[in-house]
Amino acid sequence: MITVNADGKIMVRRCLVTLRPFRIFVLGIGFFTLCFLMTSLGGQFSAKRLGDSPFTIRTEGNDPQRMVLGCLRSQSSLLTHFRDVRTARGPVGPSCHGMGHFAATWLKPGSAGLMERIQAIAQNVSDIAIKVDQILRNSLLNGKVVEGRRDQCEVPRDPKFPDCAGKVEWMRARWTSDPCYAFFGVDGTECSFLIYLSEVEWFCPPLPWRNRTAALPSPPPLPRVQAAFRSDLARLLELIGTGKESLSFMKKRIRHLAQQWLLAARRLEQKLKGQQRDQKHILIHIGFLTEESGDVFSPRVLKGGPLGEMVQWADILAALFLLGHSLRVTVSLKELQSHLGVPPGRGNCPLTNPLPFDLIYTDYHGLQQMKQHMGLSFKKYRCRVRVIDTFGTEPAYNHEEYATLRGYRTNWGYWNLQPTQFMTMFPHTPDNSFMGFVSEELNKTEKQFIKSNKVSSMAVVYGKEASIWKVGGKEKFLTILNKYMEIHGTVYYETQRPPEVPAFVKNHGLLPQHEFQQLLRKAKLFIGFGFPYEGPAPLEAIANGCVFLQARFNPPHSSLNHEFFRGKPTSREVSSQHPYAEDFIGKPHVWTVDYNNSEEFEAAIKTIMRTQVDPYLPYEYTCEGMLERIHAYIQHQDFCTTSSPPLPPKAKSPAMQSPLSPLALSPNATHLVWSPSASRDPHAWPPVDSLQVWVSETRHACTETCRRHGLVCEPTFFRFLNKKEVFLQLSITCDSTEYEMNHLYPAVAENVHECYLQKEPLLFSCAGYNTKYRRLCPCRDYRKGQVALCRDCL
Repeated sequence: MITVNADGKIMVRRCLVTLRPFRIFVLGIGFFTLCFLMTSLGGQFSAKRLGDSPFTIRTEGNDPQRMVLGCLRSQSSLLTHFRDVRTARGPVGPSCHGMGHFAATWLKPGSAGLMERIQAIAQNVSDIAIKVDQILRNSLLNGKVVEGRRDQCEVPRDPKFPDCAGKVEWMRARWTSDPCYAFFGVDGTECSFLIYLSEVEWFCPPLPWRNRTAALPSPPPLPRVQAAFRSDLARLLELIGTGKESLSFMKKRIRHLAQQWLLAARRLEQKLKGQQRDQKHILIHIGFLTEESGDVFSPRVLKGGPLGEMVQWADILAALFLLGHSLRVTVSLKELQSHLGVPPGRGNCPLTNPLPFDLIYTDYHGLQQMKQHMGLSFKKYRCRVRVIDTFGTEPAYNHEEYATLRGYRTNWGYWNLQPTQFMTMFPHTPDNSFMGFVSEELNKTEKQFIKSNKVSSMAVVYGKEASIWKVGGKEKFLTILNKYMEIHGTVYYETQRPPEVPAFVKNHGLLPQHEFQQLLRKAKLFIGFGFPYEGPAPLEAIANGCVFLQARFNPPHSSLNHEFFRGKPTSREVSSQHPYAEDFIGKPHVWTVDYNNSEEFEAAIKTIMRTQVDPYLPYEYTCEGMLERIHAYIQHQDFCTTSSPPLPPKAKSPAMQSPLSPLALSPNATHLVWSPSASRDPHAWPPVDSLQVWVSETRHACTETCRRHGLVCEPTFFRFLNKKEVFLQLSITCDSTEYEMNHLYPAVAENVHECYLQKEPLLFSCAGYNTKYRRLCPCRDYRKGQVALCRDCL
């Protein structure tokens, strides 16, 4: 007789009492599944005979597919039985391995929502069973057609499909590695491999014996629905959804700016004068808010965490919606898979249907999730993606082969996208598209009220997190500032742990947005500590009549000398905390000084106190400016239809292989412009009339070269410069001309008269310089206050 220790009895009793009913239910399902797998696999292995391959299972007695279907039906019945026990508490009939009795004994009332969970799981299992049954029926139907041939398939030797044999070999060894192959009908036979590789993927030719209806002429596409400006944001708020603090923050922001958005939409509608615009079907997947990416932002929304990304996403959603496009918004991986049509499995198979979206706006986290779950479809559809990228991605980091060979290591690059598919928060990287965000725009009455109520001796510090105040070196310049101004802070803190800020700082704690705006409207000065980089707050302060004071970085911060930029896909050198404010706004609204120079810092404070400034907001950061910019991108940016890349010439002289240059020397002979006699592509964007070609100095990137001439670098124009004739037109001597992969080309090494042209179009880049080269730089004009658009770009 077996004896049981009394302590053991007590332990078992306590475990059973403390386990919640739903946990016991899950354990029961797991136990049932384990029993099934042991039984079925045991039967399969015992049925195998000598000579069977590792992927061949004899099924005379039990068809594995039918066994799976039976299992699903059993689980569906079992879950339905649990539900009946839960609701009716009737007698428990026989069930698989006694699980019904187990459920009736332990699933007692008291666990909220348990019945609903069981019903949902039962329905899902039932749906899967129906799907498997459909697959089996189709398989049997196809089996009748191809009976007698399934073991006669041979790998075709077609030179048009050179990868077919290798793909079949891979399928033989790995077809069980992902359930998605079985979903598409792969069952381990040679014919199923070839059917999949010819009809789902495209590595093998179609099998001649497949009963496929001859392709009929496709009907003409239906006319696209025209986009119409919307006049209400209520539907957008429903689309965004609930359940996260970050989503609540974005919805509050949209509500707060609703009137400005609606007014801006009416203005742009009048400006476009009835221009025809196709309505786009757009998926917005905010990857950094998914649970799979960690969603580090939502828990910090109410604790002073960074809000710049959520500010930008809220404004993107508002702009796309008001422009009249059809939107779907996802913040979970499950929703993403559902909208894309991802087959069940691990993501190795293509999508089940053509992508239903014209555009997808996402971030780096979402981009990675899409690549993992779209299989080969990701390469097919990646031209439709727009990546919201705060700091930018330079071409040298984007091109996988080049970045690997040249050591441009990063956590975020290697995507081989068109660089303008990346969309930044500020226009600091011309290689990417400038997306931006908006700041609240004041009317004349509000501006006048602010001017008359400014407190010239009041300063507000930029920084909501206590860690920003802990970095050494701040006490010195804060002490100088305190001699002239009352210093206010908005640092988040919990009551039991006040932040470590100087005693002379009046800390208000983390303020709601409208209260923070009121504080800025009183203050004269908004001062930055050097971090965070390039956030929205300085623009908000300037728009509310503050002067923004920031530190000059010497040497500039970059991935070479600062931890924050290390691993980011850019070599950009940041000369101050907010380069946009320094370069595009400047004095009197923005002062950039050396904080280590006490005399310079103190002189700046005295001058700022005496200087009167009006509230100022660049047009590109207004609601109308952002609507205008996004409208232009959607209308004109097409990365799925690209021009032919420049190819290396076959003959010795590139001049013999390329057409005449469409460029001409400017009247003052300093640069090249588009020739008046050259033809113009009406679909080219930006228009080629805005192009100017300048030669850089050896220490200047094209970004700096164009800026010095009052222009901006335009990477889409590089294709017109990538010809030997252009060197000749600029009177540059070329003893030799080579095509190579280098993000600095086209360029000339003047000391040795060697000229270099770009071999890889994805590496055309405005960024980067080398003291050895003078670069050919494509520049264009731009509209004041809207640097993303040329004068005739709308």
